[in-house]
Amino acid sequence: MFTMKKNQLVIIATSLLVLCSCSAKLGEMSPSYFAVTPQVLEAVNGEVPVVVSGAFPEKFFPKKAVITATPVLRWENGSVSGETYTFIGEKVEGNSQMISYSTGGNFTMKSTFDYVPEMAKSELFIEFTAKVNNKVKSLPAVKVADGVLATAELYVQTAASTQPATSVDAFQRVIKQAKRANIMFLIQQTNLRLSELNSNQMKEFTETLEDVNTDVENKVFDNIEVSAYASPDGTLELNERLAAQRERNTEEHMNKLLKKKKIDAYVDTEYTAEDWEGFQELVAGSNIPDKELILRVLSMYDDPEAREREIKNISTVYSELAEEILPQLRRARLTLNYQLIGRSDDEILTLVQEDASALGLEELLYAATLVENTDEKKAIYEKTVSLYPGDYRAYNNLAELAIKAVDYATAKNYLGKAAKLDASAAEVNTNLGIIALIEGNVADAENYLVRGTESEANVAALGNLYIARGQYERAASTFGDTKSNAAALAQIMAEQYTMAKNTLDAVENTDGYTYYLKAVVGARTNNAAAIAENLAKAVELDASLAERARKDMEFKRFATVILNI
Repeated sequence: MFTMKKNQLVIIATSLLVLCSCSAKLGEMSPSYFAVTPQVLEAVNGEVPVVVSGAFPEKFFPKKAVITATPVLRWENGSVSGETYTFIGEKVEGNSQMISYSTGGNFTMKSTFDYVPEMAKSELFIEFTAKVNNKVKSLPAVKVADGVLATAELYVQTAASTQPATSVDAFQRVIKQAKRANIMFLIQQTNLRLSELNSNQMKEFTETLEDVNTDVENKVFDNIEVSAYASPDGTLELNERLAAQRERNTEEHMNKLLKKKKIDAYVDTEYTAEDWEGFQELVAGSNIPDKELILRVLSMYDDPEAREREIKNISTVYSELAEEILPQLRRARLTLNYQLIGRSDDEILTLVQEDASALGLEELLYAATLVENTDEKKAIYEKTVSLYPGDYRAYNNLAELAIKAVDYATAKNYLGKAAKLDASAAEVNTNLGIIALIEGNVADAENYLVRGTESEANVAALGNLYIARGQYERAASTFGDTKSNAAALAQIMAEQYTMAKNTLDAVENTDGYTYYLKAVVGARTNNAAAIAENLAKAVELDASLAERARKDMEFKRFATVILNI
């Protein structure tokens, strides 16, 4: 940090006295008159904060003087001014900071500049004007700092290399199916009545059975389940006998039916003597006035006989149970389990080319995952939005391809269409957040990313957001063990240099910025050889990084190394 020296303050005071006498030309003030914090200006959260401090010693500030000082950051073809500070002598009226002639006084100037990339190669000046006895003169501007350290702003580049969020398909080649039918029994009877065997349920069950058996290319048997029940009224011994016999009779009927239809299917059987679970479900869904009382009894007693006794004691509702609920529990439930086999990958890809309209939405979205070529993926998604314009996912995935192609205008167009269909879609919001980060719009990025947390890509995007916000420790923690440029950037900014080097060494898809960040680690660990080696590789992959390195304050102490890239 710069230190204030007494002889430097003497020069400042001398300049003021010369101004008062309006004689002799004022000389330039030395940068060492000022203390600048931080010593090297740095972009944080899109801003460059700076504090310039100093002191006027005793008997050096004229009593009638008014001096204004303004920090100004200058770069090629541009500049920006900070807040102007005014200092007044003892005989000047005003609300500005008064500097005593006899005792002097300290001063502090704070400014914050909105960061722009051109500031990397810049100079911070303090510009002065002085007024004494209505005579105004500009004092020479004083340069107090060089450049702006902007490593954190590389989040724009690391965000650009973040994998965008993909909307996934729900395609299933094998879909489990189940067809059910009930055979009802009369109270305390186990025989299968003809009316039940010829019911519409059983006819549909048999038709499905035959369809699965004949459509061998698209359907495959799992098994047939027979579950027989008795209602929970009567003794447990009676109900045990009834349920078991209903199971045997139904199994025998199913085996005869399979043999007659020449169908090879396995039959699994079981029985439940007292179907209290079914009883509770039916009561809960009924309109019986005292159903809450019945359900409370079921929760209070586990013993079947106690349950039956207590429910029968509720004489006002037992007749309704006997008429509406219990008959539905005297049954055998048939379940045909089978698999519906979808089209093969080759069949899907053939239809994409020959007749995409024959494919369902999920099949088309799945088809795009079967091809590697970007143009082919794009063509499939374009067919998808044409055939199924009401689904946001193909629009989002077209935007994903555009982001990877660095065509952000097209990506935003597709994402706009996707958002109209589903503004809450996590993938859409994540991708909008990534684009906002790339464009340096941190506020919008945050708004989008908080709505995209369900997306897998959201974590990496959030890590970049935290870097942009200057929350470096949080960013590093968010990335965890991720091996990426962005994770390494977070670790560099959190001063975790060993971890950053290890992360960069493990990045799979290296690019120019991977090696550039390695060079930054070299600079921060005073390793000139690492700087030279990695900058050479970075520039080889991305020639534009040579100019960046020449302006980068990270490498200011290594000028000879930079000259050779």
